[in-house]
Amino acid sequence: MSHVANVMISVEPDDRPAAEELSQWLQTSALRRGFGPGAVGWVGSLNETTANDTRWGGGKYPECDVYAGALNHADLAGLVAHVERMVWTHPEFVQLFVMDQEQVYFRVWMFHGTKLRQIAPEGREEEVWPNG
Repeated sequence: MSHVANVMISVEPDDRPAAEELSQWLQTSALRRGFGPGAVGWVGSLNETTANDTRWGGGKYPECDVYAGALNHADLAGLVAHVERMVWTHPEFVQLFVMDQEQVYFRVWMFHGTKLRQIAPEGREEEVWPNG
């Protein structure tokens, strides 16, 4: 059985190597949910969605650097902790978007000092569907 989470990260151009390093970590050493304590391995990868030849709609190219992927069995708390530990040239501009399988909107994380903080509130699903 799979457990899918959608993940995106927006970074400044100087932090593209770190975003690519994060993708490599997801392919080789990420913590895996549901495989026992300390289980690591492939959970997916992040692909750049804003390359020079990419258009999202409209007549212009995106003016941001965004990487995205659908991860399987990723330990999302471990992912957030890993992003927080990474060395970023401009951590103040890193935006991490995480939407777990049972969620319907992205939780947004940004650095405040040296710590990642969730800036989008929890529990909106429960407000709309209080009985699940």
